[in-house]
Amino acid sequence: MAATLKLLKLLKYQASCNPSAYCAAQSMAYWNMENIIHHGGQNLPEHNSSCHPAREVKNIGDITLSQRICTTSSAHLGLEINKAFTPKANTLHPDKPSAERVGKEDVEVFDAFGGTRVFLKLRPEYQLHSYNRSETCQPLSVSEGELILHKVRVYQNKLQPEVITTYFCKLSSLPVEQHSGLLSSKSFALLCQLSVKNIQLFDTSDLISILKAFVDLRISLSPSMLDVYETRFCRQVWEMNLDQLLLVADLWRNLGHRVPRFLNFFFSYLHLHWKELSLSQLIHLIYIIGENRQVPQDLMQKLESLILKYIELVNLEEIGTICLGFFKSSSNLSEFVMRKIGDLACANMQHVSSHTLVHILKMFRFTHVEHVDFMKRFGEIAPQRIPSLGVQGVMHLTLACSALRILDERVMNAVAASLPPRVAHCRSKDVAKILWSFGTLNYKPPNTEEFYSSLINEIRRKMPEFSRYPEHLLTCLLGLAFSEYFPTEFINVALSPEFVRLAQESSKFELTKELYTLDGTVAIECPDYKGSRLNPHLQQEASVMLWNLACKDMRSKPEFLEALSLLEIMLGGPQYIKHHMILPHTRSSDLEVQLDANMKPLPINSEVTPMEDAARLQFKQVGVSLTDDLMNQLLKGKAKRYLQGETELETGQPPVELRKKTAGLLVDSACSVPDRSGNVGTDGLCPIAHIQPPLVKLAIQFTNKNQYCYGTRDLLGLHNMKRRQLVRIGYRVVELSYWEWLPLLKRTRLEKLAYLHEKVFTSAL
Repeated sequence: MAATLKLLKLLKYQASCNPSAYCAAQSMAYWNMENIIHHGGQNLPEHNSSCHPAREVKNIGDITLSQRICTTSSAHLGLEINKAFTPKANTLHPDKPSAERVGKEDVEVFDAFGGTRVFLKLRPEYQLHSYNRSETCQPLSVSEGELILHKVRVYQNKLQPEVITTYFCKLSSLPVEQHSGLLSSKSFALLCQLSVKNIQLFDTSDLISILKAFVDLRISLSPSMLDVYETRFCRQVWEMNLDQLLLVADLWRNLGHRVPRFLNFFFSYLHLHWKELSLSQLIHLIYIIGENRQVPQDLMQKLESLILKYIELVNLEEIGTICLGFFKSSSNLSEFVMRKIGDLACANMQHVSSHTLVHILKMFRFTHVEHVDFMKRFGEIAPQRIPSLGVQGVMHLTLACSALRILDERVMNAVAASLPPRVAHCRSKDVAKILWSFGTLNYKPPNTEEFYSSLINEIRRKMPEFSRYPEHLLTCLLGLAFSEYFPTEFINVALSPEFVRLAQESSKFELTKELYTLDGTVAIECPDYKGSRLNPHLQQEASVMLWNLACKDMRSKPEFLEALSLLEIMLGGPQYIKHHMILPHTRSSDLEVQLDANMKPLPINSEVTPMEDAARLQFKQVGVSLTDDLMNQLLKGKAKRYLQGETELETGQPPVELRKKTAGLLVDSACSVPDRSGNVGTDGLCPIAHIQPPLVKLAIQFTNKNQYCYGTRDLLGLHNMKRRQLVRIGYRVVELSYWEWLPLLKRTRLEKLAYLHEKVFTSAL
């Protein structure tokens, strides 16, 4: 008894002697926990336990737990446990008062953990398979807790598995202020050691109860100890039901420890039992999948079919959970399902919470599904929501608009107006994505100067952070370049050899294209810039890579190939037009045509014209009569019956001006007519002395709808910047816009030639 009283006094003293240290521990644990659960993992390095890659498990039954335990001495394990025990922050849990003390004026405080678990309170069924703090054992007094710890030390070798489980359950019910003393106790570390040694004797309910106790105490256990528990749960998967499996996965999530092996076994189980999932089980499973960022895609396709089954029964918060889970796990939803989700959200948009709205927009951004009615309703309510939404939410709204190419000035103006006073709350990622979004949509708000100056100043403050996330600095600078802002001090850093090396080695993204685009842009738009530039080798590497991508893309489009073929015919041969990238850093190709002072095409395509002949290929000042035979050649053998019969059926008689344009083209612009094989004769070659330098350089742009803001004819930032730079280096830009050219594909060949002739030669005047 004397020994017991002495122990009680000692423990009481340890639990209450240093409240300031306890507060400091709580504060430090808050940041550690925030780093574990924060989506994107930007603020601080991730917790060590979550950094381990998923390991493939083979023949798990062949490895006994006793063998694993024997490799680690009890003393070492106890020391590891003692070092690892730290209380977790109660501010991250929605059922604690501190999580709800969010002042109306401080919209930047968001419970990233509890905020995504709101749906669990909306149906009683969720309580069957999710962790709920209020379901803990009866409150335990301090004296009872101290007595349990004493018994652990005295009877350590005689404790039965069910007694160990009971002790964990009771100790987890101690008052929160006593947790610090408990976790620093050697007796509690001993109890953890005993649980590991006896882990094979625990049944499923015991294991779940112990895991619940770990969550209740909000402690960080050593990775080796948690790995033992994960392995034990892996062996129990096939003996558990869906509610138990979801509860275990939810407890691991609450503990902040990734369990890829357990989830792999869980997903294998689901492949056989997915049709048994109830509505609440389905939504909870999608949440768990999203938080763990891992899932087989064939399983997600099965879950999508269940979403369709339950779609009319889900509420708005559950829709947000579905979207967030699929988004975080990089899993696609079909256009049909996204339209269903958009319809449901659109019908009750005023009741959708701001964070649910953000989650739905993330999925629209990921799937690139265009839901016009949803975006219209979003444009009506978003301006009122933005001032009360944290900057991370504002960033996601803005990024979704730019990804979907939807420019709603009401939304963009609200973002621009609300951001400068709270720009200090932005992460480097937020600054980058917001600048990129405004630049991509090519939009400057009414408060342009205030908006951009505040963000540029924030870039300066965030420079140390960019060394960890180099992709964000490049995103910032490209977004600014689209909007014609060129902060040279940051550009000099971004193109420096040290930063380029950092971007290539430390970033998880391939940033060569971004570096090359920035470098090429600075070369043209900042002629006085004297700072760092990319080395020639990297420029060449990026140029080849971008050309291969652009060429493959354009050569796969039949509408482009037809335009190129007709331009070659119209100009007199392939040597008079060149398909290449005039500005490789702008990532899209061009059709270049050069005209002399007499508006005659010059041979510029050396790939189809021998270099020694290129200097001699020049049109003679002669005309060619427009005859039926010549028309047959131009139109690839079509008989006169086609012109007078089929053309009349389609359009009536061809307009007189159309024939005049075509005739004028042939008289003024051609002296070497291709024969049926496509070869160009050399009888009409002009002497070298008659060569004239190009007077007009045309950059023909073959566009598609993805280069414009949705529903408008306003170019997006990158393509607008390209046009700007082409003009700067002396080109005239000719647009073959998709809204003009695609309808012409159904018209006659003569009409297409007339259209191209007008575009090329009228633009040259």
